[in-house]
Amino acid sequence: MSHLQRLFQPIKVGETELKNRIVMLPVTTGYATDDRITDRIKRFFAERARGGVGLIILGGLVPTHLPIPNTRRLGIYDDRFIPELHEFTSIIHTCGAKVAAQVSLLHEWSKGKGAPVERVAPSAVVTHPGTPPPRALSVAEIQQIVDEYSEGIRRSREAGFDAVEVHVGVGSILNQFISPLTNKRTDPYGGSLENRMRIILEILDNSRKKTGQDYTFMCRMSADEFMDDGHTLEDSKIVARMLEAAGVNCLNVQAGWHESSIPLVQMCVPRGAFVYLAEAIKKVVNIPVIAAYRINDPILAEQILKEGKADLVGMCRALIADPDLPNKAKNGQYDDICRCIACCRCLAGSLVPNGTPVECSVNARAGREAEYSIEAANKRKNVLIIGGGPAGMEAARIAALRGHQVSLWEKNRGLGGQLLLASVPPDKGEINTLREYFIKQMDKMGVQVKLGVNVTTEAVVESHADVVIVATGAVPRVIDIPGVKGNNVVTALEVLAGRKEISERVIIVGGGMVGCETALFLAKQSRQVTILEMLDRVGYDLERVNRWVIMSKLRQTGVKMETRAKVVEITNKGVRAVRGEVVDFFQGDTVVLAVGMRPNNELARELRGKVAELHVIGDCSEPRRIAEAIKEGFCVAREI
Repeated sequence: MSHLQRLFQPIKVGETELKNRIVMLPVTTGYATDDRITDRIKRFFAERARGGVGLIILGGLVPTHLPIPNTRRLGIYDDRFIPELHEFTSIIHTCGAKVAAQVSLLHEWSKGKGAPVERVAPSAVVTHPGTPPPRALSVAEIQQIVDEYSEGIRRSREAGFDAVEVHVGVGSILNQFISPLTNKRTDPYGGSLENRMRIILEILDNSRKKTGQDYTFMCRMSADEFMDDGHTLEDSKIVARMLEAAGVNCLNVQAGWHESSIPLVQMCVPRGAFVYLAEAIKKVVNIPVIAAYRINDPILAEQILKEGKADLVGMCRALIADPDLPNKAKNGQYDDICRCIACCRCLAGSLVPNGTPVECSVNARAGREAEYSIEAANKRKNVLIIGGGPAGMEAARIAALRGHQVSLWEKNRGLGGQLLLASVPPDKGEINTLREYFIKQMDKMGVQVKLGVNVTTEAVVESHADVVIVATGAVPRVIDIPGVKGNNVVTALEVLAGRKEISERVIIVGGGMVGCETALFLAKQSRQVTILEMLDRVGYDLERVNRWVIMSKLRQTGVKMETRAKVVEITNKGVRAVRGEVVDFFQGDTVVLAVGMRPNNELARELRGKVAELHVIGDCSEPRRIAEAIKEGFCVAREI
């Protein structure tokens, strides 16, 4: 059994009794349709409730009608939402968790039916370069927003939510009223902090009148905005005390704005990096405080609580990655927890207008709980998997879980495939936790692993396996240009594996994700690095949520980046590249090729027609990311 005594200790938040200290933080899943709860949303959160979480906060319920198509948000701006929201809360209660509604307006607002959707704020202050200034709200419009919030909060209670969370962080409309950066008003809603807080205090007061004094109110706040001229932690301590005085029962402490220039949730951010914010807020209030951001480990969560830095611990992506994390932690099954690797795949779509639904790199079932159910196989089969990367190991895990007899052959002396090298660049260590999880699952599931195997077609045929799954990965693609076979030319994978000597001056051919991460790896070793990319921008294949962080680090470490440069020749002194009609020569002693991967599918081709059932998955089908490899491994294994 677990020794996480504080994490699984009950706590009372306002009038709401929670069975433990784990809170699922709000997430806009993108699974809604026409602002309404869907079966997909119900199944997604029910899975997390069954997994043992104490409180689920349903994120981003909009109190204003915003006729924007395809945004997949949730609405709470009309009484017609109450019955279906009540059905949702009943499901969560039946599955064992309490549930709160987060009522939130970010930036857009509409006066009413037929009115245009506008970007509004307390003042016409631009916070994101390159965007037009928002329209400043009138006093009458502010009062309309107060009414809309209080009506939305009334509906949350009538729909059976145990609590409501008013979102006043990350640069949302309410946050912008608090912040001196964005509130330049000279009327009763601007100037002093008391005036800047007025809209929030009015929302709380009006809402209390409609819900009753016994309803549990929470606020989510950015304790440090990390914006020039914005609120600091010291300012937020005053705000926290004012919220407590106004009857707020719990503070959910987050960090920064969406526009902040420091990483908040990416893999480069250390675990628990912003717990200090919750700790500081906790010292000035007498109500429970939730710590959040980059907490994906129950032992870290227990430590935070034990040291008195917070009263509850917020997780979101950790529970997307493994909805059973609380139950596993409670039972001491730490090795069975599939930890979030902070790759931000789940956030990639949310930063794009009319974004895509949430999906998870390490959990293929996230958001597909009904379609991707795992059931015992009708007939036990002998399954042979060739390749011990993420696709192969996930296929082995699921196949064994379903009752098949599984063998896994790997040519190298260790499991992991590309995960071994993906975890080498700076700030990518979380990927190694995924590799460790898979290795432990192979042992637990009874998968017969053979390492250092020179797999041949004959050996596979002679195994008489009922099902053969080929997951042999990919190998570096090589460009056909003069000098490419020179002694000074290596691949990015050889660099990350430490198999080649690298000189002082390095030229990296290819500015995609692999090229950028290899550049950072070498720059950290004080080498002079130049990236040559034939397209018009470096990091073209990086998700938006990660690209700006990596580009910033490349600049900070002095990596030179040259775009629209097509390499035509490599010499022992450097690289010749063409840009338009101009030929440039870039001096360097070592040339690193990062020009993509090609499928390593020779064995798969040779096996066609020679085995009873053959599947090809992962990079040996088509080189892509961890998410696609794991999804294909999962899908194949659940069908055989």
